Amino acid sequence: MSDTTLEERLAALETRLRAAEDQLEIQNLLMSYGPLVDSATAEPAAALWVEGGGYSFTLPDGGTKRLEAPGGIAEMYGWPGHLDLVNTGCAHLTAPPRISVHGDTAEAVGYSVVVLREGERWFLWRAAVNHWTLARTAQGWRIVERLNRALDGSADSHAIMRKVMAP
Repeated sequence: MSDTTLEERLAALETRLRAAEDQLEIQNLLMSYGPLVDSATAEPAAALWVEGGGYSFTLPDGGTKRLEAPGGIAEMYGWPGHLDLVNTGCAHLTAPPRISVHGDTAEAVGYSVVVLREGERWFLWRAAVNHWTLARTAQGWRIVERLNRALDGSADSHAIMRKVMAP
């Protein structure tokens, strides 16, 4: 028979349950992004971030841009280019990420794609790799920083992909 007490076993079980709940809450947070931005629901989408958090992404010309939450991120969802996507019909899809929780902070690495409607067909319009840093807040898990890089073969996108190996 094991030397662990019932209290020790319950404490270990609570720790494991908390880890599973953290993983699920983070995954649900990240998976809510697409439906929010595809429905032009700007403020709730921006509220996925902490105040002052950032979203850095690849621009069509290959450069990068960082927007600050909540205002800058919410404004992006009103940009004509974004509204054109929404009004045409699109889906911002987040693949299940690899999530690493470290107490009240976490990291997630994974792919995202944007599917766009063109007439009667749908096509993959953009593919990217993402690295999110997250924090546990009074409102639950929130994004601190999101780095989104187009899968264009760049050293920057490869470096983000390698973050999946971090503990």
